[in-house]
Amino acid sequence: MIDFSLSEDQLNLQELARKFTKEEIIPKAAQYDESGDYPHDIVKKAWELGLMNTHVPQEYGGLGLSVLDGCIITEEFAYGCTGIATAMEANALAAAPVIVAGSHEQKKQFLGLLTEKPSYAAYCVTEPGAGSDVVGIRTTAKKVGSEYVINGTKMWITNANVANWYFVLAYTDPAAKHKGMSGFVVPRELPGVKVGKKEWNMGQHASDTREVIFEDVKIPEKYRLGNEGDGFRIAMSAFDHTRPPVAIGAVGLARRAMDEAIQYAKTRKTMGTPIAAHQAISFMIADMAKDIEAGRGLCYKAAWMIDNGQRNTKFAAFAKSFCADMAMRVATDAVQVFGGYGYSSEYPVEKLMRDAKIYQIYEGTSQIQRLIIAKEIFERG
Repeated sequence: MIDFSLSEDQLNLQELARKFTKEEIIPKAAQYDESGDYPHDIVKKAWELGLMNTHVPQEYGGLGLSVLDGCIITEEFAYGCTGIATAMEANALAAAPVIVAGSHEQKKQFLGLLTEKPSYAAYCVTEPGAGSDVVGIRTTAKKVGSEYVINGTKMWITNANVANWYFVLAYTDPAAKHKGMSGFVVPRELPGVKVGKKEWNMGQHASDTREVIFEDVKIPEKYRLGNEGDGFRIAMSAFDHTRPPVAIGAVGLARRAMDEAIQYAKTRKTMGTPIAAHQAISFMIADMAKDIEAGRGLCYKAAWMIDNGQRNTKFAAFAKSFCADMAMRVATDAVQVFGGYGYSSEYPVEKLMRDAKIYQIYEGTSQIQRLIIAKEIFERG
């Protein structure tokens, strides 16, 4: 039996997130886009309502919600502002490797920190010369006695400046390539951890992205996740949990762009008629609606699969690539519906178009998603 309805609990969760977005995110989105400040007040309120760290198991102070539940929340947040949504979602990405591969002690220490008070974490994999090509990273972790000494530079790290701890991917055996990578949890306060200036990106200005430098950072062996050589597998398996919520963030943005376009098309008149009555406009909006619905369906399926213990790598890539490209197209078309006004920063669709682009880049570019899909088809069937 196939059931496309949400449960009563999920509907209540959706309503809570939608209300929070309407009251807390939308009124302040333009302010944070202009200032580039980190939305501490909004994030703290979301934490207090239990709308953050939702995937953390109850044993470690979280709600233990499913990936699908997380998708429901993220779509609503992204409808308000994807920069603010990304700031809140970054904890989930950083926590995923710990949830997937951490020991009880590691989970208690680092996941517990996120749930006992408003705290933050960051996922440190991308480097200046290695984005989608993860094997190209140069950060190393050299074993010295009972410690590891980490050296390297990570780039475009979300939540870098506010994080209490980082998930760091580094080579323990460079000669073994991806099988020589290991994953570590690195507390922010350790000597040798340095954070760079905030990057002023095209969009999502409320999201704090910076360079993180590790210079002879010594960490105990107990902060390594899994065994040496497990890092690449851990880092990639985390994406199976996080790509559906990231993808549905693009859906939330696209839905907002469509709603803005609909409202404008109803009131803007040409030749005495609302432009919504013109086929050129109505067909654009019809395409928005069908693609948003399709994108949400892909996200829900990818989330449902991982929640039910199924391998979802291909469907997570389906969702991420389709929704990222769809959001960029919908936002661009929304600007077109607004015409000259859409190009002005006084109207929200200009921000939506800027914010949309990053979905085709972060957490694996749209091109990388297609490589994953092709590999799943031809190698796994």
